[in-house]
Amino acid sequence: MARLHESELGDLLESILPEQRLALVKLLGSDFDLTALTEVDEAIRLEIVEQMPNEQIAAAIGHLDSDDAVYILEDLDQEDREAILAELSFTERTRLRRALDYPESSAGRRMQTEFVAVPPFWTVGQTIDHLRDDEGLPESFTQIFVVDPTFKLRGVVDLDRILRTKRQVKIETIMRETNYPIPASMDQEEAAQLFEQYDLLSAAVIDDNDRLVGVLTIDDVVDVIQEEAEEDFMRIGGVGDEELSDSVVDTSKSRVPWLLVNLVTAFISASVISLFEATIEQVVALAILMPIVAGMGGNAGSQTMTVTVRALATRDLDIHNAWRVARREVGVGLINGAVIGSLVGTVAGLWFNDIHIGGLIATAMVINMFAAAVAGITIPVLLNRAARPRRLIGSLRHRRDRYDRFLLVSRACDMVVCDWIAGLRPPLLHKIDCYVKVN
Repeated sequence: MARLHESELGDLLESILPEQRLALVKLLGSDFDLTALTEVDEAIRLEIVEQMPNEQIAAAIGHLDSDDAVYILEDLDQEDREAILAELSFTERTRLRRALDYPESSAGRRMQTEFVAVPPFWTVGQTIDHLRDDEGLPESFTQIFVVDPTFKLRGVVDLDRILRTKRQVKIETIMRETNYPIPASMDQEEAAQLFEQYDLLSAAVIDDNDRLVGVLTIDDVVDVIQEEAEEDFMRIGGVGDEELSDSVVDTSKSRVPWLLVNLVTAFISASVISLFEATIEQVVALAILMPIVAGMGGNAGSQTMTVTVRALATRDLDIHNAWRVARREVGVGLINGAVIGSLVGTVAGLWFNDIHIGGLIATAMVINMFAAAVAGITIPVLLNRAARPRRLIGSLRHRRDRYDRFLLVSRACDMVVCDWIAGLRPPLLHKIDCYVKVN
């Protein structure tokens, strides 16, 4: 077990049965690497931690990086958390409590509070001696931060620059300005976007007074990106935050709400169709072809909606290019509607040996896919615009993930698009009704 990396030990814990899992942790005792709990599902992590005495957890947390310690502590009950913190040293306890005070899913929760900071008047030689002599420094780091007496961030020096500079040179002459400090209250996904945009390996984290409080590293950002991608994918499917380790009951609870919402919208669509029951009885072809028109329109709307929601989430779509993107999507809808409509109309005309049915279905397909394109881009944009004031208010509090809101909007748009398209059927059915009466 000692040779296993914490991620490999985490995979092992997830692959074995619960009773085997607890037996393994008990067998390892104090040799159990608590870092492995950051690699497993939340349900498994809580299950293991609940079986461990607080003294053992506190002893293990004292050897973890602060970001890993916070990751484990934040899911515990307040009583257990305080009991564990009470076992730690004053410095460690204060450091972890400060990180836990930041909003969930913020950069402050993800940052490491262990970093190297020096004053600007130190020389390179003094800095190197400090790095050699101070045993309380982080195990690994790539940058040295420069701070003033009030701990306000002034700049940063890369280690390679330190090694290439003579000992007598002062730090302030070789430091560079930190252009992208991350506020501790910033959402972790926005921080990840900064890493992606500026190709950062690490970034200083500052509080509201611009004082250095921690550092965010690329390994933590990779975890954020993976977690957000998994959560986004699950929410798009309407399955919430469920994990493979969740019980049958918990999994069912997370899926039922979306199924009920879809059931309601399905009844609404069915009620619209029922208004033309007599017409459908006279022209059986409608019952066969309607699902094709509605299904293709729904798929087209989902395509446009997915592109739009993604562009909003990544800030590629804004007021400056919204009209251009809208024209493009509407154009795509019309072209695809004409192509698919011609194909469906031809097949329908030959199938039922009636050119009028084929023409009507082709026209319905074009209108349907045009409406799907319009709905697919305008609904997310309008909902995003309406949600902006709430997002600004939420940023002053413990706000929810901005991207989560986009994904919920995405799911809502999917249902709205389908229902809008369902509402386009009555005009078509009215035309066919007239056609039946005339003939």
